[in-house]
Amino acid sequence: MLGTNPNPESDNPMAALRNILLLSGAQAVAGSSQGMVMAVGALAGATLAFDPAFATVPTTVMILGVALMAGPAAILLHRMGRTRGFVLGSAIAGTGGLVAALGLYLHSFIIFSAAMLLIGAAGAFGQQYRFAAADSVPPEGKARAVSWVMFGGVLAGFLGPRLATLTSEAVPGAVYAGSFIGLAGLSLAAMLLLGFTRLPKGEPKRPASEQGRPMGELLRTPEIFVPVLTGMASFALMTFVMVAAPLAMVHLCGHAPADAANSIQWHIVAMFAPSFITGTIIGRIGPHLTIAIGLLLIIASVGTSLTGITTLHFDVALVLLGVGWNFGFIGSTVMLSNAYRPEEGARVQAVNEQLVFGTNAIASIGAGVLLNLFGWEMVNLIAMPIAVAAILLLGWTDLRNRGLKRRDALASEG
Repeated sequence: MLGTNPNPESDNPMAALRNILLLSGAQAVAGSSQGMVMAVGALAGATLAFDPAFATVPTTVMILGVALMAGPAAILLHRMGRTRGFVLGSAIAGTGGLVAALGLYLHSFIIFSAAMLLIGAAGAFGQQYRFAAADSVPPEGKARAVSWVMFGGVLAGFLGPRLATLTSEAVPGAVYAGSFIGLAGLSLAAMLLLGFTRLPKGEPKRPASEQGRPMGELLRTPEIFVPVLTGMASFALMTFVMVAAPLAMVHLCGHAPADAANSIQWHIVAMFAPSFITGTIIGRIGPHLTIAIGLLLIIASVGTSLTGITTLHFDVALVLLGVGWNFGFIGSTVMLSNAYRPEEGARVQAVNEQLVFGTNAIASIGAGVLLNLFGWEMVNLIAMPIAVAAILLLGWTDLRNRGLKRRDALASEG
């Protein structure tokens, strides 16, 4: 049965609620770590790079770390058990933070970049919190479970950049080393929270006869490939525009760096704050329509950016972009989590994560290149048709589902 709950403990509502709250707390803490890196990663890289043009290389390496580890992390979490796997992921993040601090103390660009790869790999484990929540509750509770876990990112949006700033000069002679020591401390806090979760234990590799449908068949199933594609579109478009926006504000439009930081902060809040109600919205109108609304909001963001370049235009566009990502990404997660059988979960999630975060890495790298080559307006014009194509795909699936329902109704009457 699709959407069957593989975690017997979630039959106890209090146990399920405990898991969701702990995962939400871990999301807040782990997300703060990522926020710290985004706030000071490029600045720290600039203190080590032999050429300012390479200042963003460590941050790019972190994003590549997420993309490279996304698929393996999903498989590993199913094999060793999610509680132990998430604790391992936090331990990797903490190790990466300490190695990054060492790289800054030794003024080693290579050590610092290697540390960022570790931090990125750890981030791939954190991205699985949402599936852990979805798989630990009955089908009717998936939307709210995913939303509540993602809501933890609201705190991360405020806490991460603030902690990075407060601790940046904590280590004499090694600016920003203190920020990464702080990241290691956050990772320890996440380990403590995750240690109290009671998530499904590891499962041995199943024989081929017990693994469910072949992967080729799964990827040809609209209930699988549509949410994978809409998840890719929602995340990649958000990253593509978000990465380019502060560069456009400061270097192309002449706004102050503080204005760009303020816009990004509210964008991050807009990414996660709607999670408080996203689950309820999905429960009322379904994930299909929720995703479509999210993509329409991304189109509205693009339209706002094309009408002007004041700080207000950037603020409104990035808030719309954040809310659009929230609806599109959470809706895609819920839609996908209802489409596979328990024995298919590890493989489907691994492929989804690899595709979503691989595309995300390409979008992140491409954003700066395309901005420098063609400008801010072209970045937005490129985003528009991708969002429209994703909406058309959702429209096709809606028509297909209506046709199937009519056929089944006629068959039952006959």
